[in-house]
Amino acid sequence: MSGFNVSADAVDPEAVPKKKLYTGAEIPGIGLGTFGSDRFTHNEVADSVRGALSVGYRHIDCASVYGNEDRIGQVFKDILAGGLIKRDELWINSKVWNDMHERVEESCRQSLKDLQLDYLDLYLVHWPFPNYHAPGCDITSRSPDAKPYRRENFMDTWRQMESLVDAGLVRHIGTSNMTIPKMQLLLRDCRIRPACNEMELHPHFQQPEFFAYCIDNEIQPIGFCPIGSPTRPDRDKAQSDTVDIQDPVIVRIAQRLNVHPAVVCIKWAVQRGQIPIPFSVYPNEYLSNLRSTVTEPLTDEEMREISKADKNCRLIKGDVFLWKDNQSWEDLWDVDGHITPA
Repeated sequence: MSGFNVSADAVDPEAVPKKKLYTGAEIPGIGLGTFGSDRFTHNEVADSVRGALSVGYRHIDCASVYGNEDRIGQVFKDILAGGLIKRDELWINSKVWNDMHERVEESCRQSLKDLQLDYLDLYLVHWPFPNYHAPGCDITSRSPDAKPYRRENFMDTWRQMESLVDAGLVRHIGTSNMTIPKMQLLLRDCRIRPACNEMELHPHFQQPEFFAYCIDNEIQPIGFCPIGSPTRPDRDKAQSDTVDIQDPVIVRIAQRLNVHPAVVCIKWAVQRGQIPIPFSVYPNEYLSNLRSTVTEPLTDEEMREISKADKNCRLIKGDVFLWKDNQSWEDLWDVDGHITPA
């Protein structure tokens, strides 16, 4: 089967918790991220997808900007051709990048071609900013073509997203890196509501208000950086960043369970109600992350302790998407509850 065998250590995919979307569809309660940063090759990421599927993962989070969808697509082709996993057992996400907000269908069709799939389970607007950094280019500094969020432009992009559902290219559409004010406008004006919102979520950045807003509006939160993303690019690191897996509360719980602190972060995420999408190319890590969803849960008291460990420490600040000089990254995130004007 083209190098694919079910691992002897595999977790039964049916035992992994699932979340029900407002459409009635079920999405696996943990996924594998595929952003290899600048620390792993595209082939290493593709191999991690193959390995993750062999141990029981059924949810894979992709994006065109990661530059590896063609390698991952070969894995999907091999595995589906072998027949051990059927397409309807998989949940595959992808995202339209910032330079394709005016050509959403073209972007989606390219991802489908690269991933060698007929449809996507979920397609997201990666960022609400039409920043014109193209995939594969240097994104360590602000683009001279960067533009701010504007409701009219974003809704033009969203109408194209809705058309993908109408055409059967995607089953669900959603957002990523949003804020409450931006989401309020989208919910007011959309025809097809977002099924999911992908957002940074980990014990040191819990976004309680936005998380609750999504839950109240039947938008499933998907959490990236669920263990604090220790392998994130150097450009996304700051001296003020805190480290989730060194938090004394997390460490103490890990010692009780005799697991790595990262496992505690994953358990917390699943029990809280978000869908974590941890990334790793190491089999012991992605297997332990998956196994955490079917082993001893955290106690109610431990969940309360972690809720108090929030440090409001955003790791992926998005500085490169600022649209003019002398701005702070906070301008991207509507920190005062209002959209920052252009």
